[in-house]
Amino acid sequence: MKLAIVTAFPPSKVTLNEYAYHLVKHFRQQTEVSELVILTDTSVEEATIDFAEEGCKVRIEQCWKFNSYTNVISVLKAVRRIAPNAILFNLQFMKFGDKKIAASLGLLLPLLCKLRRIPTIVLLHNIMEQVDLKSAGFTKNKIAQKIYNFIGTTLTRFILAADVVAVTISKYKDILEEKYHAKNVTLIPHGTFELPKEPSFELPDGPLKVMTFGKFGTYKKVEILIEAVEKIRSRTHTDIEIVIAGTDNPNVPGYLETMKEKYAHVPQVTFTGYVEEEDVPTIFGETAMVVFPYTSTTGSSGVLHQAGSYGKAVVMPDLGDLNLLVKDEGYRGEFFDPQNVDSLANAIEKIVVSAAYRVELGIANYRAATAYPMHKITEMYITQFKALREKKMIQLEKEFQGVTL
Repeated sequence: MKLAIVTAFPPSKVTLNEYAYHLVKHFRQQTEVSELVILTDTSVEEATIDFAEEGCKVRIEQCWKFNSYTNVISVLKAVRRIAPNAILFNLQFMKFGDKKIAASLGLLLPLLCKLRRIPTIVLLHNIMEQVDLKSAGFTKNKIAQKIYNFIGTTLTRFILAADVVAVTISKYKDILEEKYHAKNVTLIPHGTFELPKEPSFELPDGPLKVMTFGKFGTYKKVEILIEAVEKIRSRTHTDIEIVIAGTDNPNVPGYLETMKEKYAHVPQVTFTGYVEEEDVPTIFGETAMVVFPYTSTTGSSGVLHQAGSYGKAVVMPDLGDLNLLVKDEGYRGEFFDPQNVDSLANAIEKIVVSAAYRVELGIANYRAATAYPMHKITEMYITQFKALREKKMIQLEKEFQGVTL
């Protein structure tokens, strides 16, 4: 089949771009896919395909813009021109913009593609029912929160009009089926991007690196991590380096620069900035543990799966989706109260003082990660598309025979 994927794609910095990179990398290995067309957003740099492995033909169409009101028109024009046999949307609610109208209009695309009789699957990374709007940086106003929830519910109904909606956490499936009476929701795990050979779990010489990775400023806060490590240093005298890998959340520009100034007096704090794909193995490989200094969650965590693939111990807030992932997929880690610096310090310290425990957690997380490699995840999507194709053939046959559907 000729498969179109609507998504951000590197070098785009729009959310879910890294996930799309690995989706494409493994879809092109599926023998059922004859051609992949990536419908991505425009960026200053041209998107390129640099996979070393053999695979099907891949074409990139930059046909939408973040926060544009005309994305529906431009994407549908591209879809009409390329005539795909199936289409996959790699979505979360702020995919097409952080302005309400632009974001909402973009989420109508799955329904419009289905109306064109194109087999359509939406991979939905988060649902509004599980987003803490205040902590995630959307709004603190109670009335505005109700408006957001109403809009979110309406948009969810549009998204559920797709042929299939895939979610990455079992609780999401339960909520969509119970609240919306949806019959077309399926669970397809997030998957692990890369599966290096089982790591040695030995660390390089030098300070113990405690890393956090992501886009910071809304519900991902580095203050609590820096202050927690300061407490551990003072009572254990361990040589620890704090590595803050990533960039500002688009909703909070300048956040990390402010943190640099605020904690300029704290030694061994490294801000890496944006981490290029080719640098990910090195930065994870040198890390002793990965910390999630989150006050809320908005979906399955790609960073958790990456940490698992490199055999890393993790420290997670005791809340929401991360807790669900541990139960669903078998990850292990230390948990902390996201509002309490001492709680985080205690959680990190348990791993700092015991290399054996760090390795134990790393082994468990590597095993959890290897259970869902991306090639298996893309196979699950192919199975869904095959079923939709068969269903479409049956419908066409009935229509040809004059049967009213």
